[in-house]
Amino acid sequence: MFGKLTWAAVPFDQPIPLFAGAIVIVVILGVLAFITIKGWIPYLWSEWITSVDHKRIGIMYVTLAAVMLLRGFIDAIMMRSQQAIAFQSQGYLPPEHYNQIFSAHGTIMIFFVAMPFVIGLMNFVLPLQLGVRDVAFPTLNSVSFWLTATGVLLVNISLVVGEFSRTGWLPFPPLSELTYSPGVGVDYYLWGVQISGVGTLMTGVNFVTTILKIHAPGMTYMRMPVFCWTALATNLLIVAAFPVLTATLAMLTLDRYLGFHFFTNEAGGNMMMFMNLIWIWGHPEVYILVLPAFGVFSEVVSTFSRKPLFGYRSMVMATMAICLISFTVWLHHFFTMGAGPNVNAVFGIASMIIAVPTGVKIFNWLFTMYGGRIVYATPMLWSIGFMVTFVIGGLTGVLVAVVPADFMLHNSLFQVAHFHNVIIGGVLFGMFAGYTFWFPKAFGFRLHEGWGKAAFWCWFFGFYLAFMPLYVVGLMGMTRRMQHYDVPEWHPWLLVAELGAVVVLAGILCQVMQLVVSIRHREELRDVTGDPWMGRSLEWSTASPPPAFNFAVLPVVEGRDDYWRRARLAERGLGPTVEPVYKAIEMPRNSPTGFICAFFASFGGFGMIWQIWWLVIVALVGAFVTFVVFAWRDRTEYEIPAEEVARIDRANRQARGEALVRAEALS
Repeated sequence: MFGKLTWAAVPFDQPIPLFAGAIVIVVILGVLAFITIKGWIPYLWSEWITSVDHKRIGIMYVTLAAVMLLRGFIDAIMMRSQQAIAFQSQGYLPPEHYNQIFSAHGTIMIFFVAMPFVIGLMNFVLPLQLGVRDVAFPTLNSVSFWLTATGVLLVNISLVVGEFSRTGWLPFPPLSELTYSPGVGVDYYLWGVQISGVGTLMTGVNFVTTILKIHAPGMTYMRMPVFCWTALATNLLIVAAFPVLTATLAMLTLDRYLGFHFFTNEAGGNMMMFMNLIWIWGHPEVYILVLPAFGVFSEVVSTFSRKPLFGYRSMVMATMAICLISFTVWLHHFFTMGAGPNVNAVFGIASMIIAVPTGVKIFNWLFTMYGGRIVYATPMLWSIGFMVTFVIGGLTGVLVAVVPADFMLHNSLFQVAHFHNVIIGGVLFGMFAGYTFWFPKAFGFRLHEGWGKAAFWCWFFGFYLAFMPLYVVGLMGMTRRMQHYDVPEWHPWLLVAELGAVVVLAGILCQVMQLVVSIRHREELRDVTGDPWMGRSLEWSTASPPPAFNFAVLPVVEGRDDYWRRARLAERGLGPTVEPVYKAIEMPRNSPTGFICAFFASFGGFGMIWQIWWLVIVALVGAFVTFVVFAWRDRTEYEIPAEEVARIDRANRQARGEALVRAEALS
C-alpha cells in the first residue's frame, strides 16, 4: 500500500539528520500553534495564502528564499567545518551524509534561494514600475509560487524521510542512474526540481506577457526602467531554457522508472548528451539569476548618485546581447569532454565575448556615479561591493574560458570559488540591495541602517575570507567534493575558509537583527511619503505599502524617469493642482487554486518518489478537478468603489503634501 516507504526510511541510526529534522518539525509545529492561538489563520488564508496580488506573492517568494537561505547556509557551514577538520581524518560527517549535504546545498541555493529571491523582487516591482495594476495572469502567478513551495517541501521532507541525492547539485549520470543510486535521493531531486521548474516556466510566460503587453499610457519600451529590461531578458531566457531542463530531467526519470536508456552506459545510452542538455539550460540559468541583479544595481546606483543612469540605450543593448549570447557558451562547462579543439575554440571565444556587454554595464554604473552626489546608504554599499567582487569573478570566468587553463582547473576548487564569486557577489548582493531598497515600499518603514551596514561588511569580508582561499587550493590541485584529504599544504587555507564562513554567519545574524530592530522601531523608521530615497521610477509615486490597485489613476508617462521629474516640479510648487477624476476599479478575486494545486502536487510528488501509485492517482484527479472548478468560475473580479479609491489616494496625497511642507520648513 505504501510502495517502497517503510520505517527504515527514517534515519534513526543517523543522529545529525534525525536531530535536524526534529528541530524543523518542532519549529513548524510551534509556528502553527502560535498562529492558531493568535487567531491569525482566517487572515492568513484570505489575505496571503489565497492572494493573487503580485505584491503579496512577491513578499511570499522573498520570505521563502530567506528561510531557505538559512537552510542552505547551514549545509555550507557544515561542509566548511568538515573540510577544516578532515585533514588526515574522517571528520564528523560520514561520506554518504557529506555527499547529501553538498548536493542539497547547491540545489537549495540555486533553485530555492536565488530563483525565489529573483522572482519575488520581479513580482513586487515590475507592475509598479510599468504603471499597471497587476501581472497579466494573476491566478497563474499564485500557482507558480505554490508549486515552488511544493519543491521546497519535498526537498526538506528528504531530511527526515528517506535521503537526498548524492550526485551534486545537478544529477550527473551514470551516478544518478538506478544502477549507482538505487535509493530515493535522486527521485526527491527530480520531482522537487521538476514541480518547481513548471512553476518557474509559468512565471516566465506571465512576466514576458506583462512586460511586452501591459504598460501605463506613454510607457514605451525605451521609457521602461532598466530593471524591466533585465526582467524581460531573464524571463525570455526562462521561457527558452526551462523546457530543456524539464525534458532532460524527464528523460532521466524515464531511465530510472521505466528502464529507458537515454543516459545509461549501455543499450545505446549517452551520458555526455545529458551534459550537453543540462548545460544548455545551466549556463543561461546563471544569467537568469544575475540579469535582474544588474537591473537592481541600475536602479540603486542611479537613485543614490542623484543622476540619471549613464548610457541607458547601451545598457538596454548590453542586456539583450547577454540574453542572446548566453545560449552560445554552454560547452565551456565541459571542455575536457573531447569535443575537439575547433569546437572548444568557438565556445571559448564566445565565453570571452559575453564579458564585453557585462563590462559595458560596469562602466555605465561607474560613469553614473562619476560626478554624482553619492549617498552611501546600505543599498549603495551592496552595489559598490558587487562591482568590486563581480569584476574578480568575471575575470576568473574569462580565465577558465581559455581552454588550456580550463583543462588544468576543471573540477577543482578554483571553479567552485569562481562560481560563488559570481553568484554571491552578483546575485545575492543584488538581491540584498533590492530587498533593502524596496523594503520601505513593501511595508511602509525603512530597515535600520546601522545593522544593515554591519551585515554588508560582514558579508563582504566574510566572502573574501571564505572563497579566496579556495582559488589558492584549487590552483594547488584540490578537487571539489572531497570529504577528507591528506595534503598538509591545503589545511591552513581551509581553516581560513572556515573563518570566512563564520564571518558570513555574523552577517546573516546582523540581517536578522536588522529586521527585528526595524520592526520594533518601525514608527521611528516610518515612511509616509512613499519615496524615502528620492527615487526615479513609478513605484515611488504610490503609497507605502501600495494599495491593492497600485494606482488610483494610471499615470501618463511623458519621458524616462518621469516620476523623478514630476517630484522635482512638485518640490517647486509646480505640480498638478486639480484632483483627478476617480473611477471604480475592477481587481481579480483571490483564489485558492494555487494552494490546492500545490497540495495535490506535494502528495503526487511524494507518491512518485516512493511509488505509492494510489496516492499519485488521487493527486492527479484532485489537480484535474481543481483546474475544472477554476475554469468554470463565473465571478473572477471584484469592484473597488470610486469613493474608496478617492479616500485612499487623498490620504496619500495629503501625507506627501505634509511631508513636503515639513521638508521645506527644515531647509
